Amino acid sequence: MTGIYLLLGTNIGNRNKNLERAREMLVSNSITIRRESNIYETAAWGKEDQEPFLNQVIEVETGKSPQRMLFIANMIEKEMGRERFEKWGSRLIDIDILYFNDIVFQEESLKIPHPEIQNRRFTLTPMVEIAPDFIHPSLQKSQSQLLEDCADSLEVTLYEHLEV
Repeated sequence: MTGIYLLLGTNIGNRNKNLERAREMLVSNSITIRRESNIYETAAWGKEDQEPFLNQVIEVETGKSPQRMLFIANMIEKEMGRERFEKWGSRLIDIDILYFNDIVFQEESLKIPHPEIQNRRFTLTPMVEIAPDFIHPSLQKSQSQLLEDCADSLEVTLYEHLEV
């Protein structure tokens, strides 16, 4: 099974608009969105004294390389105004490459699959929604199995509130 999956996250400003703008900017960079999960709200992970996040997983299609995808993700984050002050800190937008088909890729600046997938309920919940049977190429477990085994206790709730 193949697929390129990205995680979008935001906890500053109009979070719905941030996710929408990130999706639009991906499309404007010749990246096709094939599927989108619902949006989920989650308490901050790693650094918990900040506003809750909205997260969404999207499946995309592109002929671009993983390195080019990382460049585009970083460019979009910068264009939207993301500033990197601290690890796991608040952010206007975060775009993580979760999976790139069945590739296992390890470089200093890019690791695929994302090394924390199996430890993050806020990633696994939307992944399971759109690709429950997608197999993690290193762990050889489906997303459903990873979610079932996940020790992360942070609550992940379906987001229904419309921000103005």
